[in-house]
Formats: sequence, C-alpha cells, structure tokens
Amino acid sequence: MRITVLGSGTSTGVPLIHCRCRVCRSTDPRNDRTRTSVWVRVAGKSLLIDISPDFRRQALRHRIPRLDGILITHPHADHIGGLDEIRSFNFIQKERIAAWGHDWTLEELPSRYPYIFKPTGKVEGGGIAQVDLRPFHWNRRFKVAGIPVLALRLPHGSRSTAGFRIGDFAYLTDCSEIPAEAMPRLRGLELLVLDCLKFAEHDTHLNFERALDYAARIGAKKTVLTHLSHDFDYVRDSRRLPKTVALAYDGLTINIRKSLKSRRSP
Repeated sequence: MRITVLGSGTSTGVPLIHCRCRVCRSTDPRNDRTRTSVWVRVAGKSLLIDISPDFRRQALRHRIPRLDGILITHPHADHIGGLDEIRSFNFIQKERIAAWGHDWTLEELPSRYPYIFKPTGKVEGGGIAQVDLRPFHWNRRFKVAGIPVLALRLPHGSRSTAGFRIGDFAYLTDCSEIPAEAMPRLRGLELLVLDCLKFAEHDTHLNFERALDYAARIGAKKTVLTHLSHDFDYVRDSRRLPKTVALAYDGLTINIRKSLKSRRSP
C-alpha cells in the first residue's frame, strides 16, 4: 500500500490570502499546504479520500492515472470542492466512478451539485462529472473496487464525519474527538493520519495537545498530523514531536508493506 498526502492544509489553505505571518511568508515548500486529501494505491487500485478544491493541481502534480473509487469523509466545501474535476477521469476511463459517503454527505451533495446529481434537460458544453453515490454504514466493512474499508464515526462539532481504515492504515481528519468505541478498531496500525488544526482548543477539530494524546493512546507505528493551519511551521514544530509522530506536508508518501489481510486488523 502506498499513501500520498495530496493536501495537508486546513479549509483556507496555507498561505492564507493576505496573511503576512512567518508561515504564510515561508519559502519552505512544506509550509505550502493545499486542502486536505489523500491518494491510496493498494492491490493495484487507486482510491481517493476526499476531493479538495485543489484536486486538479494535486492530480497533475502527482500524475494520478485513474480513480477506482472515492471515499468522502463529509460534505464541507474543503473536502468536496473538486468534485467537478472527476469528469476528466470519466473522459480517460470511459466509465462512471463511484463515491461512498454517509447520510450527511449523500443528503448534501445533490443540493450542492444539482447539475451532476439532478440534471434537467439536455447537457450542453463539455459534459459533467459522472459520479454514482453509494452509502456505507458505521463500524461495518464495505468494499471499494474490491478493497475492504472500515468506516468509523467521528464527532465534528455537532455533526459526524467518517474516518476510514484500510488494512493497517487509518485516516481520521476533521474530528473533535475519537470516541471510545472507535479505539479498539484502531489497534495495530502501521500508519495513522490524524486531524490537528492548531495549538489552541477548537470546537470542531483536534488541537496539537489532544492530537498527540490520541496518537499515544492509539499507538500506531507512525502518526502523521494533517489539516494543519498556519499555526504550524514545519521545521520549528517538528522539533516538538515524539519520534513516532510527524507533520504532514503536500506530497508526503509512505509505503506500508503489510497485506490487507493482516491478522491484527479488526
């Protein structure tokens, strides 16, 4: 399995428009953060988790050749804003592409993209994205292009987002806590990509202190913090991390050699 962090930034991206802070003026490319998304290559399949508004740039940068399935954590704009770009893959693959989401996502996407999901009349111009929405259920396995995926329910303020476990990899972004019922399902991870918005407390995201606490409790061999705001300077704040934890950056790629059938995977 190969996991590439396509985007590691919060909803505004980093640098922020018109911000003159140290991080936003940084020339370190690891402080240049597009909106959050990851690309997972496993068992010959190409899976995307979330479709950020920067997806076109991300897909070109990493030369993503095809998409066999899309997992959507929730329908906030920074996680679905690139949905229209899927049409390029429809053109290339000459097929519709399935996207999985929970109730909130499946309810909101048709209203946000009615021309994709509720088209009326003849479609003119360059065509529209051909996406099939499919549901998943909490704490139950489902298959995406034949790949087993486990969906975990995570509080995101008053709503719920989805965390995903694929083999020994888990992706938990946009969460204000990790429920006790999810913890046993996160045992034995090789890689955890975990939400960490800022240093101060926040009502819908983990902050630095809580993210490190959860990282220690989950005990993945490697934890990577993502959805980072301009609070974080890559070099300065990497020095504050334990050896098993790192800050994400756009383009970070990690390989996992264990199979999807790991006996430790719940």
